[in-house]
Amino acid sequence: MADSVSIEVAYALPKMQEVVQLRLPAGSTVQQAIEASALQLKHPEIDLRKNKVGVFGKLVRLDAPLRDRDRVEIYRPLVADPKDVRKKRAEEGKALKKAGGESIQEV
Repeated sequence: MADSVSIEVAYALPKMQEVVQLRLPAGSTVQQAIEASALQLKHPEIDLRKNKVGVFGKLVRLDAPLRDRDRVEIYRPLVADPKDVRKKRAEEGKALKKAGGESIQEV
């Protein structure tokens, strides 16, 4: 078993992505990796009590142990709930169909 792991910590913003590559002691956790990346200092909006985190797109807890070559991802809060957006779009589509009147048929 190796005595260290090579990982990266990523935080995506609307127009850019920050990725920090680190080598940490084997057995390090997601939280330790985020703290070692110093991304919280550069981006004070990161709050590990609120932001969800994952490894390769799968949500994990802060105390999850890391394996060599893992990619820790810090997720930003959603601006809008995707379910609400889909529901609103569906309702708008129904309203357009009702207001659209008769359809034109080719002869």
